[in-house]
Parts: sequence; C-alpha cells; structure tokens
Amino acid sequence: MKAEKRKREFEASILDNLKGEILTFSGVEGFDVYNCSQPFKVDNDWYMFGRVERRQEWMRSWVRLFTKVQKNHWKLVNNSMIYQLEDPYIAKIADDFVLGGTHVQVKQEDVLDTYYGYFYYGKQLDNLKYFATGPKNMKDIRIVPLADGRIGVFSRPRDKKLIDTHGSEALIGFTIINNLQELTAEKINQAQILPNLFADLEWGGVNQAFLLDTGKIGVIGHLSFKQEDQSVYTIMSFVLDPLTLKIYDYQIIGTRNCYSKAPAKREFLQDCCFPSGMIYHNDNFCELYSGLGDTCEGVLSISYPFKGHGRLVEKQYLVK
Repeated sequence: MKAEKRKREFEASILDNLKGEILTFSGVEGFDVYNCSQPFKVDNDWYMFGRVERRQEWMRSWVRLFTKVQKNHWKLVNNSMIYQLEDPYIAKIADDFVLGGTHVQVKQEDVLDTYYGYFYYGKQLDNLKYFATGPKNMKDIRIVPLADGRIGVFSRPRDKKLIDTHGSEALIGFTIINNLQELTAEKINQAQILPNLFADLEWGGVNQAFLLDTGKIGVIGHLSFKQEDQSVYTIMSFVLDPLTLKIYDYQIIGTRNCYSKAPAKREFLQDCCFPSGMIYHNDNFCELYSGLGDTCEGVLSISYPFKGHGRLVEKQYLVK
C-alpha cells in the first residue's frame, strides 16, 4: 500500500482521538529546539539531546543536552557539551551511552557539500568521546543492542541509482556487528537492504530502535513521500527479527496532523514529522516524541506499537 493511502486511512480512523502537544525548552532563548533524540532516564531523571538552531538559519545547528523539569517542559543542562551536529540520537550499548548525529559540511553559506554520521561514546553524559564516522552522504544510522550481546545496525543508503533497482533513492538496511569497534563506514555500507518498505519514489529511515524481550527489534522511523509542493514525513513503526530479517506490523502511528499547530521552517515542511522515540508507560499509554516542521518538538499519547512481539528490555526508556 502506498504511503499516501496509509496516511489517509490512518488519519480517518484515529485522528479525532490523538491530541499531541508542543514541548517548551528553556535556556536557549532565541533558538528553536527540534528533531530531538529518544528521551532516556538516568538515576530517575529524564534527558534528551536536542537540535538547536535559529529559525532563520539553515544547516547551522548544534546539539545540546536537556533535562525534564515538568510535564512538556525541558531545560538546558548547564555547562553540557556542545556538538556541531543535526538530528541527534542515543543508544545504550552495555554500560556506554552512544550519541550519534549528522555533521554537515557546506561549500559556502546555505550550500550543502556533504554530510556524515558522527558517533560518540562514554559512560558519563558529560564525557562522551568521538569514535566513528559513517559513510559519506548517509544520515539516520541507528544502533541497538541485541539479545545475544551483539549490536544491530540500521543504515540508510541514499543514491538516485537505487531508484532503478528499488524504486526509491533512500532505503533502510540492516547488519550485525560484534562490538562498537566494528562500527565503520565499510561495515555500515555492507548492510542488507530491507525490502518492500517503500513504494516507488517513497523514502524513509529508522529513528529509534528498541530491543524487545523476544529478541526482536521494535522500530520507530519515518515514511516519506512528495505530495504537490510538500515533503510529507509520517511516523511509522515495525518489528524486525534480526536473524531472519522478517518484518511484522508495518504501520503509520503518527502524522503532523496529530499534533498542535506550529509554524514550519520552510513552506515544504508543513506536513513533516521527524520522530525522536518513545517513552513506555503501559500497553495503552506511550509518549511518542517527534520533531515538527523543523521548528519544534511535540509529544503524542499512543498505544504501545509493538504489542504481541515483546516488551522493551532497556529500562532507560521505561517510566517504571
């Protein structure tokens, strides 16, 4: 089924019951905060990394750490590290936090040259060290711990040549590595393409991956397509068996229309959700976080999208 039809059917069936809200961020006045990482818990406090950028600027953002001070209100962690990255993401591998993000290189102001995924790791949030760079022109690389101690890696190859073979220029791949030292551009480029996720000229990627107690992986990502003058980004989910690569319950779980109104950075981003991740409360209540229109971050209450496939293993994403 095409993404446009999936979106239309999803909104017709559930939109009246979904009322998302916009988060507020303090400590970075004059800047927008959006496309944040998965929220995560450390010693009963909630944190997330956020992309910080002036509304009028493009490809000039920083990543900062925020902590939750009350419902829908997050505050900058004073004296925290500043990373020259876009669209941060977080994982926990054994005892190490792993922060990733997109590092953009420009030819001149507002003219893109290329971009890479950068990765940092460490046991303390205020002392993360750079350790890896992804392939040239690849965003949305995500890692997840696996039940057997290895690490799952999602890639997002992008090339117009892929249209001839797969119908889309941006796809999702998956591979397994033994440890963080094996997270190299070469290994990431070797990831096997997951088929049948996107119809012709659609694209997408993984935004956050969760280990489930069945050994499967729960995925939250974006499913995107062009509609007239808009680049439409919806929030999708699916479950992956990392050993067989079988995919279960591929579905849309959120769209821009589910959240409160807010301005978009550019006209073509008015229907754009770039998901961050999810906090689990119970099977009937999860908080789904998402960047909206490249200007703000929203939160939406949804049902657990991986029902029947296992529960989240990683305690830093659980309320209890």
